[in-house]
Amino acid sequence: AGSLVPEAVLKWVKPKTTVLNSASMHLDEIIKEIGAGYREGKRVLRLHTGDPSLYGAIFEQMARLNELSIPYRIIPGVTAAFAAAASMGIEYTLPEISQSLIFTRMSGRTPVPETESLKSLASHKTSMVIYLSITLIDKVAEILKKAYGEDSVCAVAFRVSQPEEKIIFTRLSRLNEVVKKEKITHQSLIIVGKILNLTENKAEYRSKLYDKDFTHQYRYCRDSN
Repeated sequence: AGSLVPEAVLKWVKPKTTVLNSASMHLDEIIKEIGAGYREGKRVLRLHTGDPSLYGAIFEQMARLNELSIPYRIIPGVTAAFAAAASMGIEYTLPEISQSLIFTRMSGRTPVPETESLKSLASHKTSMVIYLSITLIDKVAEILKKAYGEDSVCAVAFRVSQPEEKIIFTRLSRLNEVVKKEKITHQSLIIVGKILNLTENKAEYRSKLYDKDFTHQYRYCRDSN
């Protein structure tokens, strides 16, 4: 995925390695190059950003490699949603606050199943990370405002974990305005959920997991029977 891979990553490439940018390639061309390298006895690396299992379009690539009996191994990565959480210092799942995390996208040129529409998923009001939808920010903002409330805190995370990373906190009432003002048009996440309201208020929250009075398989409190 040449359009997304940071140049800094390529500094680890050995001098004699052939590097191909797949940004302008279609599936047949990509598989052709992988097949050629395999037949020549080379080690071929198809480099993705984030985690390839999430919006990575790897299913079709695996199917073609299977057809050609070309063996492969998938190396997991860190998706932008988790890199953003680390950068913001948040936890998506807090007991009694939010125990679910939704990854989704707005329907656009690539359709989304009707049962997974943003409106439907947002109705659960859980922690949500929206990928590949920043160009549809007006529609996204309108749906989120109705579900979470205009005063809810949200975040826009641009090119997370890269040198130009930018994370902006705002209210849903100003989400589309802020995105346009900052001229954010690509490679961004929209993050929403009650956990962001807690972050803004610097609220202290403690789980039962490390509560001295909470017993579990590996720890017993003194008063436990």
